[in-house]
Amino acid sequence: MKILLATMSMDIGGAETHILELALELLKRGYEVHLVSAGGEYIPELEKAGVKIWYAPLNSNHPIKMFKSYRILDKLIKEQNYELVHSHARISSYLLGLLKKKYHYAYVTSDHGAFKITWLLKKMTNWGEVTLAVSNDLKEYLLKNYDVKEENIIVTVNGIDTEKFSKDAEFHDVLKELNLKEDSFKIVHVSRLDNETTFVTKQLVKIAPKLLEKIPNLEVVIVGDGTAFEDVKSLTKEANELCKSEVVKLAGKRTDIYKFDNMASLFVGVSRATLEAMSCEKLVVVAGSEGFLGYLNDSNLEDAIKTNFTCRGLGLSDEEMLYNGILEGYKHYIEQDTAQMAKNRDLVANNYSIKKMVDDAEKAYEKCLKKA
Repeated sequence: MKILLATMSMDIGGAETHILELALELLKRGYEVHLVSAGGEYIPELEKAGVKIWYAPLNSNHPIKMFKSYRILDKLIKEQNYELVHSHARISSYLLGLLKKKYHYAYVTSDHGAFKITWLLKKMTNWGEVTLAVSNDLKEYLLKNYDVKEENIIVTVNGIDTEKFSKDAEFHDVLKELNLKEDSFKIVHVSRLDNETTFVTKQLVKIAPKLLEKIPNLEVVIVGDGTAFEDVKSLTKEANELCKSEVVKLAGKRTDIYKFDNMASLFVGVSRATLEAMSCEKLVVVAGSEGFLGYLNDSNLEDAIKTNFTCRGLGLSDEEMLYNGILEGYKHYIEQDTAQMAKNRDLVANNYSIKKMVDDAEKAYEKCLKKA
C-alpha cells in the first residue's frame, strides 16, 4: 500500500520523532511510504531508509504559503495516487481535509496535543475518518471540542525505540564535547526551546545556583533549540555567574538524544522525552509547560499515564516545587534506587513500544479503508 504522511516539519520534537519511528517501521512492514513537510533534521535519516520525501511550507499559516502548500499537495495526490493519507498537524490536516473532497482517499489524522481553540481555528481543523489520539486525555479533548465520533478515535502511544534508548548506549564522546565530568550529578533536560515550551527550562536554570548548594557536583545539561534559545542562553549566563562556574551547559539541537539520556543522573521533562529517559533506566522528574507532577514513583504514575506524561491539567510548578522535586530525585539517586529505575524501563518496554504504536496505526488504516 502507498501511504503519504504529512506534517509541519521534521525538526527535532516529540511528534516529529513519533512520525520518524512510524515511517521507518511502516517501511519494514512492506508499505511504500512518502512524507511531505517543510523539511528538517530527520529528513536525511528518512531518505536513507527509503522514504520518498516531498517539500511544502506546511510549517506556516500565512495565507500565501498555505495556498502554495495546497497547490503542492493537490499536484502530489493527483500524480502519486495514494491509497491512504495520514496527517499529523493542524495545517496539513486542514488542507488535506479539503482535498479529500476532491480525491476521496482514505484519510487518517493523528492528534499529538491539545490545540488552541477559537471559533476560526475550530473551523480550520479537519479530522480524518479515523483519528489516532496519543493519550486518553486527548481522546476526551477531541470528544469535548470537535464533532468526532468516539468509534472513530483510536488511542495510541508514543512508540519508543528501546534498543536505541537503553542503559548500554555509549555517551563518552558527549562528555568530552561538552567538557562534562564523569562523576558529576547530571540533570538532563530535553525540550523544544520555544516561548511556549520553556516554562520549566527557565525555572531549572534559575534554581541551578540554589541546587548547587545541596549538590556540590552538579551539572545541568539542556538539550534543544528554538525561538527562545537566546533567552535561555542569557539566563544560563546569569546562573553560571552566580555559581562561579559553568554549571549549566546548553547542548543545542541534537539528534543523538539517547546519549544525553543515558549519561543523566536525573532527567527533568515531559512527554516522549521523559519516556525515552525512562527507557534508559533513569529516574525522572515530570515537569513541563502544561503542568507539574514531580518525582515519578508509584504514587503519581497513574496521573502520568493518563496525561501521556505531559501533566496536562495538573497545575504548573513554581521554582520551589521544581527545586524540591529535583532534591527528591537526587535523594533516590544517592540511595541507588535501582528498583524504580527498572520499573521505569519496564513500563516503557511493555506499554510504549514502536510495535504497539504501528499496530495501532495499521488498525486505523484498516478501519479507514473499509469506510472508503
